[in-house]
Amino acid sequence: MVGDKLIDIGSIIKLQRTKRNMTQEELSEGIVSLSYLSKIENKKTKASPEIIQLLCNRLEIELTEKLDVEIEEKCQEWYGMLYDRFDKQKISEIYEELQQLLGRSINDQTLMFEIHKIPYYCIMRDLKKALCKINELHEMASSFNPIHKYYWHKFQGNYYSFKTYHHQAIQHYKLAEETISFANIQEHETADLQYIISIEHSKLWNDLESIEYAKKAMGIFQKNYNFIRCAQCHILLGIAHHRIKNLDKATKNYNLALQLGELKNNEDVVHLAHYNLGYLHSITGNSEKAIEHYLIAIQNNNFKEKTKLVSLIRLIQEFYLVGDYKKAKNYLDQTTLVLKTYINDYNEYIDDLHDYVIKVYTHLLNGETKQFISVLANDFIPYLEKKRNYEYLAFYAKMLGNHLEKSGKYKTSLQYYKLANSSYEKLFNL
Repeated sequence: MVGDKLIDIGSIIKLQRTKRNMTQEELSEGIVSLSYLSKIENKKTKASPEIIQLLCNRLEIELTEKLDVEIEEKCQEWYGMLYDRFDKQKISEIYEELQQLLGRSINDQTLMFEIHKIPYYCIMRDLKKALCKINELHEMASSFNPIHKYYWHKFQGNYYSFKTYHHQAIQHYKLAEETISFANIQEHETADLQYIISIEHSKLWNDLESIEYAKKAMGIFQKNYNFIRCAQCHILLGIAHHRIKNLDKATKNYNLALQLGELKNNEDVVHLAHYNLGYLHSITGNSEKAIEHYLIAIQNNNFKEKTKLVSLIRLIQEFYLVGDYKKAKNYLDQTTLVLKTYINDYNEYIDDLHDYVIKVYTHLLNGETKQFISVLANDFIPYLEKKRNYEYLAFYAKMLGNHLEKSGKYKTSLQYYKLANSSYEKLFNL
């Protein structure tokens, strides 16, 4: 019997009913009592095959014993596209096709397809729909089998990561990790989870944890000859070693990532490696080498790529530091155009940080000292404090301190120097 195989048939019936905005009274009328339907939906009783069939008929859904092989393969293809962040248009086309094929049936892929809608909405930048899907599935979660639980927690982690709630993301990723031993999770999927956990730890400056998970993931990626993912792990290792002041290891990992990116002709990896090498040289005071790497990093033609935007901002900073104000102004204009494109695509999910940076350098390069100080003191620095962005806070507090000191405002400049120092301390104690 199909109902035995689909242990959460009651939950799926509830899901299909709510999707159709149908009340329990409307579904149960003439078939079962209202209280009995409630028990079915909440898995407190096991309904007969005949009752299940009648409920499905009213919902106009088909209860299938075996999913069509072609549909099964299409589902697996689509899940793989989400894993690899494939072309959005193609992902969307196959989603619509599967929605038509699976929307009127209950089968082995029903729940998996519904759960995979969470990362789909995240990739499509529709986080409101992703949250609605999470809430919709929440009541069913207690009946999930281990594989469903794994993806349920992993994809909630994806959602919180997109929302930049990194602590919550890690909590869900850890729950997914705990489920692996009970579920038939493939090795490459385990590595992917370890990789994204490393990313979240990196975002929280948990560098030792980031190293641990990046190494675990890379061990599997190397065994499976997944060189692009190996390169991405090297980037994470480079960032972590950079932060703990192990610059030789940081440089080695960035260069390994660069070599693998060039070997596989992967533009994003190559430019990300150059960006990080540029930042490494910038921190060590070698503006010439930093500029050299940043110039390569901005050649990425993908204007949606955040690395391009950040690389342009770093170029403005470096050209300003070496006194080449003409080039700084040129890249400031480019950054404004790229930011406008980026906002048009991601307006709901981008913060004001880059906009503030542009304002700061616009006033600085135009010699508008009062406006420059005002934006930093009254807007940008309070914003960075609120966001707890200690990296930028340390940099811009020091910048403001320098300008105030040159203006003879020694007491106020000392205040910002102290803020810069305390930000550095917080940064390395996160």
